[in-house]
Parts: sequence; C-alpha cells; structure tokens
Amino acid sequence: MRTQEEVTRTVEAYGDLVRRLCVLHLKNRQDTEDVFQTVFLKYLLYTGSFESEQHKKAWLVRVTVNACKDLLRSFLRKPTVPLELAEELAGSSDENREVLQAVLSLPPKYKDAVYLFYYEGYSAVEIAQILHKKENTIYTWLARGRELLRQQLGGEWE
Repeated sequence: MRTQEEVTRTVEAYGDLVRRLCVLHLKNRQDTEDVFQTVFLKYLLYTGSFESEQHKKAWLVRVTVNACKDLLRSFLRKPTVPLELAEELAGSSDENREVLQAVLSLPPKYKDAVYLFYYEGYSAVEIAQILHKKENTIYTWLARGRELLRQQLGGEWE
C-alpha cells in the first residue's frame, strides 16, 4: 500500500488527466467522480512498482479507461423500469395490460427472465450474468415462461 503523501502527489500530478479521460468517456460529472475515486483507490492499493513516471502515467491512463468501460458496460447503466411501474408504461391497450399481468403472475424465475428479455431488451447472455445463472438455464426459463404464457393467454402470445 502506498503512503498518503505519495497518493497526494500523484493525485496532484495526474488528477486533471484522469478527470479529463473520465469526462471524455462518461460525459457525466457524478460518474466521473466515481471513477476518479476508483482509480486512485486502485493506485493506493497497488503493490507493484513503476519503472518511471511515464510508466505510472500509462498505468493510470489504462486503469482509468478500463474503469470507464466497466461502468459503461455495467447493467446498472441500462434503462430499466421497476416492475410496479411497468403496467403504467405498457400503455392503455387491454391486450398489453393482459400480457403484462400474465408475465407478472409467472413464477419468479420465469417472470424475471421473460421481463428482462422482452421488456428491458437484455440478451439471454446478459440475463445469465445479472442473475448469476448459466446461459442455458436462462434459455430454459424463457422457453418455459413462454409456454406458461401461451397456456394462460390461450395461445395468443408469441
């Protein structure tokens, strides 16, 4: 672990660079501050040594870019709607409301998979990562959920 003095010197020397990189990638002040803190926390905890100041600068740039990419890839950054509000957003169509009610009445594992897939637009691979399940499990849940919906809705739902 690095000393407080060493971290302070590095923040003073490279803080503007890290912030500029964050703003360039994230275009958001709050996310920029989050990544800024993450980068310098990683620097504080990094036990390796640097060959030169250029090596340290290159390391900070790489860590910053990776942290920005990680944040942008994060499932938390995808637009989501709480299930409670989904009915309101589904529109006034009775058919949409009926389908959404059927989806919400599924057993939890099928409901989560179907909702994330059809309403939020996640792929089966992404759902598997979110729910910490195997990809094939998600495909099975989607198939079983569709079948339950078909039975519930009289074969109208595709």
